[in-house]
Amino acid sequence: MTTPRARDGAGHARYAYRLRVSSTAHSALLTEWDRCRWIWNECVARSKKAHRIEEKCGPAQLDKMLTQARAVTPWLAEGSSVPQQQLIRDFGKSRAKALKDIKDRRPQRQRAGMPKCKKKREAAPTLNYTRRGFRLKDGRLHLAGGIVLTVVWSRDLPADPSSVRVYRDSLGHWYASFVVPAEVQSLPSAGGVIGVDWGVRETATTTSEAHDLPHAEHGRKAKAKLTRYDRMMARRKPAKGQSASKGYRTAKKLRAKTYAKIARQRQDAARKWAKRVVTDHDIIAVEDFRPKFLAKTHMARKAADATIGATKKALLDMGRKHGRDVRLVHPAHTTMDCASCGARTKHALPLSERTYTCTACGAVSPRDKNSARVMLVRAGLNPAGVEGPRPPGASLPEAA
Repeated sequence: MTTPRARDGAGHARYAYRLRVSSTAHSALLTEWDRCRWIWNECVARSKKAHRIEEKCGPAQLDKMLTQARAVTPWLAEGSSVPQQQLIRDFGKSRAKALKDIKDRRPQRQRAGMPKCKKKREAAPTLNYTRRGFRLKDGRLHLAGGIVLTVVWSRDLPADPSSVRVYRDSLGHWYASFVVPAEVQSLPSAGGVIGVDWGVRETATTTSEAHDLPHAEHGRKAKAKLTRYDRMMARRKPAKGQSASKGYRTAKKLRAKTYAKIARQRQDAARKWAKRVVTDHDIIAVEDFRPKFLAKTHMARKAADATIGATKKALLDMGRKHGRDVRLVHPAHTTMDCASCGARTKHALPLSERTYTCTACGAVSPRDKNSARVMLVRAGLNPAGVEGPRPPGASLPEAA
């Protein structure tokens, strides 16, 4: 099985594949993870100590610590140095980001937290290998340290990978995520522009009726099943200090399996919709909406089920993949502006009011449709080409 492709920085993309792991390879991976987890926790301890006595604790100091530890600890030296060094790089990035947020005096709720210790039964195993730490031979993945894994090749890699991440999800399934150079796969010109507005009644409302994305409510449909598993876990919850029973572990696995299915359904719907929008339009004006604040409202559950952030990311990734012009629009006052004349209402519209009526020009339209047209205006696209003929001298194609 191949998980959906994701962008990993400028010019790179990730391709994730399911792994078939033998009992020998499984033990080797967990042992390698134990070494990396010990190094991470040691980095956390060194970082806290350095902060108290105001000493430097950068990648250079941590690399020196790793070299000394491998020299005196045979168990640590038996493992590959590649994932251990990559773990230090990841720790350094996390710590630097947290310190930058503190220095910039960002609000507490927006700061990246300082790296914390990874507990054995809570942290998911994750191993990163650079090009010198792995190779592909006869369709199998060979990792440094003699670990051989069988990859389920659902499709070929488009290029030679520069790194790989081997990780285990909440269901106990192992995956290999390869980083390869991203290539633009150009699509033929479609001759259309479209504006996209995000919401919770409909996940995406566009200037084209055929490309609206209704709220699928995958989470609401699975609510009864999740509630049942939550009750099963609550009844069988072990006392503090005791190991979990088989029934508790079974209920926990069923719950995780249901959440994984919901995530796959949301991801699949988002990518299919994004591919349709990108295929049919050359220029896309997208509301640069940050749904984080909705978590504090009474619509938090429905907003989370709509997965606006994931759908927006899928649309941006698909646009970059196929070389389309995707323009992000600032979301301020998009529900208050009139798409026809540009006038702004004197008060914010309540969510219960679903029809927008302009007091200046008298235009009446559905609230979300008006906001989608505002995206075109703010993106520099002429709104006259949306409904009627293209204005004289216009260089942009008509909207669908």
